[in-house]
Amino acid sequence: MILETERLALREMTQDDYPALCAILQDPEVMTAYEHAFSDEEVQRWLDQQIHRYRQDGFGLWAVLLKSTGDMIGQCGITMQDWDGQWVLEVGYLFRKDCWHKGYATEAAVACKQYAFQTLNADRVYSIIRDTNLPSQKVAMRNGMSICGQFVKHYYGVDMPHLVFCAAKDKDTHPQ
Repeated sequence: MILETERLALREMTQDDYPALCAILQDPEVMTAYEHAFSDEEVQRWLDQQIHRYRQDGFGLWAVLLKSTGDMIGQCGITMQDWDGQWVLEVGYLFRKDCWHKGYATEAAVACKQYAFQTLNADRVYSIIRDTNLPSQKVAMRNGMSICGQFVKHYYGVDMPHLVFCAAKDKDTHPQ
C-alpha cells in the first residue's frame, strides 16, 4: 500500500486491475471530460502509462480500493504534468459512477496532496480540470486548492478550456 485513509487504500495498479480500470474508463458518463469512453486498447495504454510512471517517477495514478470490500473503485494519485512550460505535480482522480457523491474522491485527493507535501517534499501541488467538470472542481476546492491559472488543451479534436487549481505547502488547509 502507498496510502491509507479511513475508508480507502491506495496502491500501484497492476495488469490484474485491467477489468476494474475498464469499468471506469469505458463508462461514457465517467469519461465526459475526455469526450469519449476509452477502447480496450486505450485502457491498456493508460494502464501501461501508470506502470511506466511508477518506475520512472516513483508515483502515478494509484488504484483506490474500498477497504470494506477490497474492490477497486477508482484511481487517484500524483502525476507530472506540463503547465505553462514547467512540469508540476498534479493530484488527479477518477472514480466509478456508483462511487460518486460519497466523499471518496476528496478523501483520496487529500491523502495524495499530503503525500506530495510530506513524502515528495513538494512546495505546491496542482489539479488541472476541464472548465465544465464542476464535480472535480469541487473536489479540488475541498482539497484546499484555488484557481491559479487556465489554458486550452486540444484533445480528441476538441479545444478544451482547463482551470488550474493549486495549493501551497505553507498554506495547506484541510477540507471542511
